[in-house]
Amino acid sequence: MSPNSVDQIATALDDAQRGGKAVAQLDAELELGQAYEVQHALISRRLARGECLVGTKLGFTSKAKMAQMGVSEIIVGQLTDAMTISNAGTVPLTRFIHARVEPEVVFRLACDVDTRDPDVDIVHCVDAVTVGLEFIDSRYRDFKFNLADVVADNTSASAYVVGAWQPLPDDLGSLPVRLTIAGEPAEAGSTEALLGHPLNALRELLPMARKYDFPLTAGQVILAGAATAAAPLRPGRVHADIAKLGEVSVQITGG
Repeated sequence: MSPNSVDQIATALDDAQRGGKAVAQLDAELELGQAYEVQHALISRRLARGECLVGTKLGFTSKAKMAQMGVSEIIVGQLTDAMTISNAGTVPLTRFIHARVEPEVVFRLACDVDTRDPDVDIVHCVDAVTVGLEFIDSRYRDFKFNLADVVADNTSASAYVVGAWQPLPDDLGSLPVRLTIAGEPAEAGSTEALLGHPLNALRELLPMARKYDFPLTAGQVILAGAATAAAPLRPGRVHADIAKLGEVSVQITGG
């Protein structure tokens, strides 16, 4: 793929996000490495406007989803400060094109991760964990895309919110997860859905960071993947709680 093609696709996806208007699926048949090139170009445009890189997010951390998509590794997107929503904050539904919401296990890095070090353990670089919400919002029409398309579109990253940080508990496996929207149960699951254990999902980030050049620096947040299916977003209070990790919420306004 030529640099011009990378920039053209990144520009189209960036314009779609900023304008709140979906675009057609890509004409180009991207390879996965090319899709990550587009994603980096997309994020570079946001950083050039003054946004700051604050973390990464993982996708396909469910073995069932991997099998469904025919892949054997997670996908990775990037988070900027413009995507951050305050816990208990208010967000207009009009901010999104056709958003969905997922409850997440969220980690915080205490130090830089040297991805060149073959012996580094990313788990030892984490100092805190919490519950979070991720709002995914594909920029493609009808929320339809293939694997490369979604990677190029920064894995549908749109916004996120995190709860109160706390030290890592003795065990993060098999913790109940609940999501409610407007006071009604929306989804329920377990942290076991994250590749059997959230720390398994976290460790899968390291080889991807090496392969596709993702910086992992002190203070960054890592959304470890959805513990339930994504629920369509609608007005009302969106609330998630994970046993031992606390709770988090956002008020969605508008129609």
